[in-house]
Amino acid sequence: MLPVTGTWTLPFTAYLVLLSNRVVYQRLKHKQWIGNQLNSDKNNTGNHENPDPLFLESRCHMNFLENVPFAFTLAAIAELNGGNRTVLNYVMAALFVLRVGHAELGLRAKDTLGPGRTLGIFGTQGVLAGLAAYSAYLIKGYWGY
Repeated sequence: MLPVTGTWTLPFTAYLVLLSNRVVYQRLKHKQWIGNQLNSDKNNTGNHENPDPLFLESRCHMNFLENVPFAFTLAAIAELNGGNRTVLNYVMAALFVLRVGHAELGLRAKDTLGPGRTLGIFGTQGVLAGLAAYSAYLIKGYWGY
């Protein structure tokens, strides 16, 4: 019924597991069982040269979770309303590249300011807006257009 979104569950989930494990690793390494930053004077959330490692990995994880579930919902709505499967596959592939780029080539890059960060967030916003518009277009007949 949803072969496109079903296809993309594996790579997105695998990457989410990687992001989750990075947070767990920082928690175990620093014995910080709760919260999203370490209790250290030299590490802080606003320091781009020496970012708090737990906060950094937590933000990579949270940024992924803030965007991907809604994108999957929009893609599933489009797919259920007859969206072109080839187009939706390309969109999901683009989203995957954008989200990986945001973390790996953006937040985790030198000084947390890599080019993947800007491309990832604005690209993801474009994907979300595009999926919403495409979904609305697919059901335009329902509204009499």
